[in-house]
Amino acid sequence: MINVLIADDHPVVRRGLKQIVEADPEISVVAEARDGNEATDFARRLAWEVAVVDFSMPGRGGIELVKEIKRYQPNRAVLVLSMLPEEPHATQVIKAGGSGYLNKESAAEALTTAIKKVAGGGKYISPSLAEKLADGFVLGAERPAHEQLSDREYRVACLLAAGRPLNEIGKELFLSPSTISTYRLRILRKLKLENNAELVRYALEHRLLP
Repeated sequence: MINVLIADDHPVVRRGLKQIVEADPEISVVAEARDGNEATDFARRLAWEVAVVDFSMPGRGGIELVKEIKRYQPNRAVLVLSMLPEEPHATQVIKAGGSGYLNKESAAEALTTAIKKVAGGGKYISPSLAEKLADGFVLGAERPAHEQLSDREYRVACLLAAGRPLNEIGKELFLSPSTISTYRLRILRKLKLENNAELVRYALEHRLLP
């Protein structure tokens, strides 16, 4: 039996994921987390083999959440679900120690397969992304500027590019608007951009938005 921890801030999504997972007699859901902080707490205290976590949740989320869970449970698999494009986010997830990335639109068909693969020590990404990653490693392709952002900067950059105001981002990440403003300045400097409009253009060009 593969014990699974599910983390998503939408109750309907959690319920749907649980139904998909438990339709397979070899998989059982041991806990459902409502946000990144609760997911981290469950990950530390409970017995599980695979954590299935949403990329965008209140509190800890995205790459930061993957790293936090792996810090406490380095030998267990973290599978990320998201509505965001697989490229470039899946690359960031794998680099952070995640075992796979799955678009939510594919969850009904591929989730149990992905869980079994990562539970066995494998990685789960689409064949097309695997080919692109292999080409990048072989050819030594120059990496995009956003890969130099910290985990928190990367998440703030995506939220800013999606048009979220500073106070709303701060509320989601449990940070003050002034702190988010500081992150914004760092992000623009690292990406060599002048303003939010250029950040939106950059995010669209590099497929950081849904």
